[in-house]
Formats: sequence, structure tokens, C-alpha cells
Amino acid sequence: MENDRVSLPESHASIAVSGSRLRRFAAFLGPGYLVATGYMDPGNWATALAGGSKFGAALLSVVVLSSLMAILLQALTARLAITTGKDLAQVCRERFPRPVAFVLWIIAEASIVATDLAEVIGTAIGLQLLFGVPLAIGVLLTALDVFLVLALQSLGFRKLEAFVIALLIIIAVAFTGQMILARPDMAVIAKGLIPTTQLFTDTEMLYVALGILGATVMPHNLYLHSGIVLTRQIGPTIPEKREAIGFAVLDSTIALAFALLINSSILLLAAFTFFTAGQHEVAELQHAHELIGPLLGTTLAAHLFGIALLACGLNSTVTATLAGQIVMEGFIHLKLKPAVRRLATRSLAIVPAAAATIAGGEDSTGKLLVFSQVVLSFGLPFAMIPLVWFTASRKIMGELRAPAAMTIAAALIAAVIVSLNVKLIVDTLLG
Repeated sequence: MENDRVSLPESHASIAVSGSRLRRFAAFLGPGYLVATGYMDPGNWATALAGGSKFGAALLSVVVLSSLMAILLQALTARLAITTGKDLAQVCRERFPRPVAFVLWIIAEASIVATDLAEVIGTAIGLQLLFGVPLAIGVLLTALDVFLVLALQSLGFRKLEAFVIALLIIIAVAFTGQMILARPDMAVIAKGLIPTTQLFTDTEMLYVALGILGATVMPHNLYLHSGIVLTRQIGPTIPEKREAIGFAVLDSTIALAFALLINSSILLLAAFTFFTAGQHEVAELQHAHELIGPLLGTTLAAHLFGIALLACGLNSTVTATLAGQIVMEGFIHLKLKPAVRRLATRSLAIVPAAAATIAGGEDSTGKLLVFSQVVLSFGLPFAMIPLVWFTASRKIMGELRAPAAMTIAAALIAAVIVSLNVKLIVDTLLG
């Protein structure tokens, strides 16, 4: 494959895979953790906080089910990239008529801007909670993250992955500290892991559960994973590709299991803090931060909450930039300097966030988060359905196509998630 036809050419096949089986597996560790950051964005935080504060640990099983769905879809993404040597955007460009590919590109770009919008809001709220920076100013300050991304990319892809993993460790430590302060009841957690029949009798619980499921998979993560897994040097033979698929799937599974622990911690923190105290309407991040310190009896809990939120925002900044490059280079072969690409995407997110925050005050951030989730919901089928179709095709995948059982499960998951996202769009438009 010519270097000018690959996405992220500066990093493509830059990481050697050699040595013992353990060393070869270690070479594949990393991309999954970049993908995992997308499962811990402000939208996930909001749904988990709402579920935990209103229903305690009852929806923990829904969080687990959502993560299992995500693990399967990301496994298909890695399989597609390693088998074809192309990311999802490139395969869409290659397999669909040009007008169709162009529409898919526009939708993917809109999804990335929507993702960035949520990151702008989350990072700005984190700056406000930790340092008292006014929200509108915090929104504008997020433009400076372009220098962070450029610095990391200049150091090499392994260093970028190490930065993301370091922030994930900070997030894990922060939530571990909060959970210790919350003194969780293990019997309640065990009960929450069992699906409740109340989902079929309580309309409000069902709606919150749909929100958790609907926010599970975001389109940019499918493009992202298919691009960054190709930073590894993958051999041309079937056995080499088969081994690479196994390593990549194991990497993403471990990373998404970590994301599951974080999302479960958010829901359980809300359950053992807000729900226990009778605070059943906590969904805004600022409101959660305001309540958590007094309820747990220490300001440390509030600081840990803010640190975790800011770390999530910074991590998402890196992954959204990479996803944007993969989508643009894969669909239309247009290569921009990372700084230009990053500033363009971030500007499209900052303008509405800053305008709404200045005009409508801090309460407007919740509405913007909802709007970003609606845009993502709209874009999801246009990435998920081609992925399932491509990986089931013998013509495209050869003998490495997804097993029939895996394809059927993925198709059912796609149908469920798309249906839930359509419901979210309809309900939002109808108020």
C-alpha cells in the first residue's frame, strides 16, 4: 500500500511486532485504551449519574450489557482493519459509490464535531470545578489543547498511547478514592448485576436504561480503532493476520473492561451517595460535584471528581483528533497538517459552546450535551451497519471474515442500538 494512501501516514506500521508471543502481544497493547476513552465521555457520565441517583445500583446490569455490546463491535473493527490493511473510512470509500461515500464522510465529520462539543463542555466544566475558571473562558481555553496533541504526536505513537494510559490511571485512582469514601455495599452491587424485571414495569427506569445503552457506541470510535490498530507492523500471511486479530481483540477487550469499571463506578458512586441521601435528580456534572463533597463529608471527593472529569476531557481531545484525521484521509484522501485539522474541528465545537454558555449561562451546557448525543445517535448507523456488512463478506474478508454467530450477534446489537438511538432522536425532537 502506498504511504500516501494510508491514514495517519506518520504512524502507519511504525510499531514493530517481533520476538516471543508475549512480546508480540505487548506490541499490540495501546489502541484499545485510546478507544476506551470514548466510553467515558460526559454523555456517559450524565447517563450513569442519572441512573445511579434515581434507581441506585439497579441499572448496573445495563452498564455491563452495554460494555459487552461495545466489546463485540470493536472486535469487528480490529478484524476489518487487520484483514484488509485499511481502516473503516477507506473501505467505505473503496466499496461504495462516490456520492454515497461522500455522504458518509459528511455524517462522520458531523459526528466528530459533536464528539468534540461534548469534550469542550466536559473539559471546561473540569477547569471550572478544579480551578474556578468561568465556564465561558474554560470553553475558549480548550482551543489550547491543539499544542498538547501536536507535542504528543511529535514524540511518536507509543508516547501518545502512554499519555492516554497515564490519564486513565489517574481517572481510575480518582474513582477508587471516591468509592472508598462512599463505602459501597457489596450485596447491593451483586444484586445490581442481576437484570431487574422492573425495567418492564417502570417506564422511567426503562427510559434511563435506554439512555445508557444508546450512549454506548459512538461512530468516531469505530473509525478510530480501525485506523490506530494499523500503527502495528502486521505480517501479510493469514496466520500472522489471525494472530494479530487475536492480540488486537484482547487489547480492546481488556481496555473496554477497564472502561466498564469506570462507568460502573460512576453509577455506583451516584447510587451510594445521591440515591442513599434521597437526591434522585442528579444528572448535571456541576450538580454532582456540588453535592458529592458534603454527602461524603470531605472536599477530597469533589476534587477527585473534578480531576477525573478533566482527565477524561484531555484524553478525548487526543482521540478525537486522531479520529478526525482518519476520517478525512480515509474518505477523501485530503491530508491536512494536524494543527490545521485540530483547530478547524475544535473551532466548530467551541463556537456553539461559547455562544450558548455566554448567552444562556451554565444551565445551557446540559442542553448542548443532549444535542451532541443526538448528532452522534444520527451518525451511528452510518458507521455501524457498513462495519457489520463488511466483516461478514467473504469477498472482502476472505477466510478471515467474522464467524456467523459473531455476525448475527453484531447485527442484533446494531439493530438494538440503532433503534434506541432513533428513539432518542424522536423523543428529543418531540421534547
